[in-house]
Amino acid sequence: MLNIRRLSANQAGFREELDTLLAWETVSNEAVNDIVKEVVNNVRTQGDAALLEYTARFDRLSLTNAADLQISKARLFAALERIPVDQREALEISAQRVRAYHERQVQESWSYTESDGTLLGQQVTPLDSVGLYVPGGKAAYPSSVIMNAVPAKVAGVKTLIMVVPTPDGEVNDMVLAAAAICDVDAVFTLGGAQAVAALAYGTQTVPAVDKVVGPGNIYVATAKRMVFGTVGIDMIAGPSEILVYCDGKTNPDWIAVDLFSQAEHDEDAQSILVTTDAEFAQKVVDSMNRLLPTMPRHAIIRKALDDRGAIIVVDNEEQALEMINLIAPEHLELSVDDPQALLPRIRHAGAIFMGRYTAEALGDYCAGPNHVLPTSRTARFSSPLGVYDFQKRSSLIMCSADGASALGKIAGVLADGEGLHAHAASARYRVKD
Repeated sequence: MLNIRRLSANQAGFREELDTLLAWETVSNEAVNDIVKEVVNNVRTQGDAALLEYTARFDRLSLTNAADLQISKARLFAALERIPVDQREALEISAQRVRAYHERQVQESWSYTESDGTLLGQQVTPLDSVGLYVPGGKAAYPSSVIMNAVPAKVAGVKTLIMVVPTPDGEVNDMVLAAAAICDVDAVFTLGGAQAVAALAYGTQTVPAVDKVVGPGNIYVATAKRMVFGTVGIDMIAGPSEILVYCDGKTNPDWIAVDLFSQAEHDEDAQSILVTTDAEFAQKVVDSMNRLLPTMPRHAIIRKALDDRGAIIVVDNEEQALEMINLIAPEHLELSVDDPQALLPRIRHAGAIFMGRYTAEALGDYCAGPNHVLPTSRTARFSSPLGVYDFQKRSSLIMCSADGASALGKIAGVLADGEGLHAHAASARYRVKD
């Protein structure tokens, strides 16, 4: 039997218990930091030699030449031909849907001209190069390739470099096939902190990039935080999360499996049900206890639900919405009659899945929106990965003679007020007499 927490929003000490439940330290202890610091420094200073050493030590893959770290385009397309037809079609349809969605996110340059002829605007340009980290080996996620590579390509990124660990030489054909479908420019068999360092600083074989994206373990996350500033990063992601708000009218088996879908990621994942119906909450628990033994990853699901899961009973819809905005979940399912009516009052959620038929798992693979989402309550200030993460903006300013004269007077006053007299002089040199 599951020992999932059952909470009432009105019970004494509820807020403190909820805060404890939600707390998550995203990146690790000093021991991990020390290991990653050494790896990153060695890759930065020793280049390919360090990559070969760490690949042998951590992935148990001995190579004599760093060039052997690269997987040829021919191998990518061979994997695409080798996988079963249904897998190939699923990958292709997923990529098409993700591309169609993200094409709507492309930002365009713009400008306007003021009455005195001064032009102001914004120029939007893609990043030159991006590195994509993809988990490898048995824990292989071709969907991660699609969700990271497609928006980068839509944005116009010139060079997309993928790294994927291949422990014991184990290569996942679906991951390589996804790289072929997404037109990844180069793929290297690298993992861990050493892969992130190689992308950030470059080696004799691996080119340096401008931004590193993609999920990974605690060593990868720590390395991304460590190299930030040298390169950009997407985010430091915590464990996967789902919050389901249900009014008690959905099949409890559906809700149970939706909660399982995130809990099966790992033991630290978080699944929360919020409902106004205490009897329905019990039905969902009964469903979970009955269905759990049928899940291949039942041990992981059980630990995640027992340690970090919760069922929260609220008085009404208003209290449910307060709970949603407080928790700011990565994934939010609104399993109610009219989910769109709730949208104006939902401020914080990574992705919102509306209606009884919209399982969160659809968003993980093929709905179209990105599955790289803010976790650990960062949806309060962060957004899903998208094309805008692979574009940057430059401000445009072109003053006419009249505009320079008018603005120069104002800038001169403000610069004097800040004690920056060279600024003031520079602005006033163009002021008309």
